[in-house]
Amino acid sequence: MTHDAAAEATTTKLLAVLEKPRRRNMYAFACVTLASMTTILTGYNLALMSGAELFIREDLGLTDTQVEVVAGSMNVFMLASILFSGWTADLLGRRATLVVANAFLMAGALAMSLGGSYAALMAARFVTSIGMGLALVVAPVYNAEISPPSTRGMLSSLLDIFTNVGILLGYTSNYALAGLPVHLAWRIMYVIGVLPPVLLAVGVLAMPESPRWLAMRGRHADARAVLLRTSDTAEEADLRLEDINRALDAPQPAGSVWQEMIVRPSATVRRILICVVGLHFFQEASGIDAVILYSPLVFKKAGMSTNSSVLGATVAVGVVKTCFIFVAMLLVDRVGRRPLLLASAGGVAVSFTALALTLCVRETSSATAAACVASVMAFVAAFSLGFGPLASTYAAEIMPLRLRAKGAGLGMAVNRLTCGAVSMSFISLAGWISMPGCFFLYAGVAATACVFVHVRLPETRGRSLEDMEALFAK
Repeated sequence: MTHDAAAEATTTKLLAVLEKPRRRNMYAFACVTLASMTTILTGYNLALMSGAELFIREDLGLTDTQVEVVAGSMNVFMLASILFSGWTADLLGRRATLVVANAFLMAGALAMSLGGSYAALMAARFVTSIGMGLALVVAPVYNAEISPPSTRGMLSSLLDIFTNVGILLGYTSNYALAGLPVHLAWRIMYVIGVLPPVLLAVGVLAMPESPRWLAMRGRHADARAVLLRTSDTAEEADLRLEDINRALDAPQPAGSVWQEMIVRPSATVRRILICVVGLHFFQEASGIDAVILYSPLVFKKAGMSTNSSVLGATVAVGVVKTCFIFVAMLLVDRVGRRPLLLASAGGVAVSFTALALTLCVRETSSATAAACVASVMAFVAAFSLGFGPLASTYAAEIMPLRLRAKGAGLGMAVNRLTCGAVSMSFISLAGWISMPGCFFLYAGVAATACVFVHVRLPETRGRSLEDMEALFAK
């Protein structure tokens, strides 16, 4: 039997197994939950800056440009760890890399709370960014590799759930501590983030290693033991191991992984990379970080006058964002990835157009402020329905095993560069083309993303990770 015929036969068997009644695997759910919780501080740091910058600006006397750089520089700094995260994950393992990520997150939060100058804040953001970069790349890879095919979409969505829990906690911290003296408020906001990474690192050590990484290291007995605990049935575990071993035994192209991805990619790998890079680019270019970081400025532009009302509105936005990720989590393994991504991109385009039109009104009032908040809520709801939870999930599951960690790192590098460009340019861009102009621009990007998803992205629901190359070869 040829390699392709064997792959098709194994996939057919696995799909047949998945059609049978089965128990939900709570052990896999617990493993994915712990891995996903490492991104709580990622969301916390991103959202915290939206309110903390109001206090940091006054306490340390920072200029608008310095605030933009402090807020957005972390996305650029992350490249240092993102580009090496695939190598680290393949060398140390997925689990050990997540422990290292938590150590950097703890150190960065402590350094940020002690910062007394612009330079100190930048150094602290760099330390934090190392941990965030590792977590953002390796957690999706671990989740995709540990999850059974029947619930991989739902379990992988937990990553975005906890990122948004962090965002919500950041918004809540901004609101709760806004009444403290200026020099204390933002420092306490950051020091709160010191303890969680310590507890999470301990929890991560209790997780099993990825079965695919174990198989790559020749530890097939250990890989099977993990698969037995994280699959819905023993038959499914054996078929998953057979799939993994088949992928490892397949003829490998000559040269390094980077040569296979960048220098001489096959037509299939090129198609996969276009999907990975494009999805990560459009996720950030559609303006999500402009809303997360600068929603207080947007709300003030629409007529809100007090810090308490502005920060209270950001908490409401955070609640809506988190709730709609649960909706995506419930639908992704039933409806599929493509429909949710298409609906998400279309919803983002419509809601940002509405927000831009609202901000065009010259005479602000409570009505314009309410319309602005409603438009932002509609945006985060649409974003969280697809682009938020599914970009990393889709990218991690379609990469071939031999390329997965480094390919995920490449996609996340594009993601963070795009995010940095958006977050470090919003204030300046708004001064050039106006704030409504910014959101019309983001709406156009989202409309383009909708076309990209429709043309380029095939459905992956219910397929094994090792079957993705065959899907993209068609």
